[in-house]
Amino acid sequence: MSKPVDPDTLLLKMPSLRAVKAFVAAAKYASFTRAAEALCVSQAAISRQIRELEGYLGAQLFSRVGRAVALTPAGELFFDAAQLSFVNIAQAAERIRSNQTARHMLTLCCSPAFSALWLSQHLPDFFASHPEIELNLVTTQNFLAMEPGVQPDVFITKMPKVRDGYRSTALFHDIIYPVCSPLYLERHPQISTLEGVRDAALLNLSPYGRSQVAEHVDWGVWLAFQGVDLDERPADSPPLFNANDYNLIIGMVLTHQGISLGWNHLVAALLEQGQLVRPIQEQVVLRNSRHYLSIREDAEDSEAVRRFQQWLLGRLGRAPA
Repeated sequence: MSKPVDPDTLLLKMPSLRAVKAFVAAAKYASFTRAAEALCVSQAAISRQIRELEGYLGAQLFSRVGRAVALTPAGELFFDAAQLSFVNIAQAAERIRSNQTARHMLTLCCSPAFSALWLSQHLPDFFASHPEIELNLVTTQNFLAMEPGVQPDVFITKMPKVRDGYRSTALFHDIIYPVCSPLYLERHPQISTLEGVRDAALLNLSPYGRSQVAEHVDWGVWLAFQGVDLDERPADSPPLFNANDYNLIIGMVLTHQGISLGWNHLVAALLEQGQLVRPIQEQVVLRNSRHYLSIREDAEDSEAVRRFQQWLLGRLGRAPA
């Protein structure tokens, strides 16, 4: 014999969704008449639903302003919550409907820097060659503490094991070298030497918020690879600028504010376009770490995932495994 189900107090306390829908439309258009037209019902039906909702809440939701209506403070409070809930419901319904059509949905998760500096350069090619795939991009610096329920099909990270249930493919090593704008180099020709770079306006990527990265290369570490001590900068050298936002740092470099370390996969396109230059040719290659493409095991047979993997490896000059 099945166990009786206790009444769901949350659902029992919910007002009529039809009444809430009428309220949201009336609030959005500031008019019962326009709300009725938008929902293809009569104005009387809208008025009846609003009265029902106000009776349930025990509060007036609208006040008359000439021929229009305006939200009361209670109405504004309820509208904010109701509007957000309907948006979430509509988006979830659209995702489900999309999965039943010929279009393919792919959720990709990567860092903000990879998104802004690599994907933005290459996505036009992806969309042109795969118009049937809808890409849903999620960016984060913290791949281990994402919102509950977020389960990307694909990760691009520096973690060989991003979480259980994913299979990883190694992509490339980091290649790191100094970059600046052509104008900055023209104004500071002394940066054509290691010591000149050390003594210049250095824009430094700090480790804060990047605890999941196995190693962190800042100016001190990079110069040490070259046998140069950052602490030997002259006292009158410009102060170091530290930030954990790589997009900000590259933006500052592009506006001639100093030199930053450039991760090859992120700045190569800017170098090819002539927006950035390498003032010196020294570089560091991190042989002990790689970037990885991690695919959810139960999504490996997805047509969208297979096509994205093939495209990505092709853009990186790799043959599919």
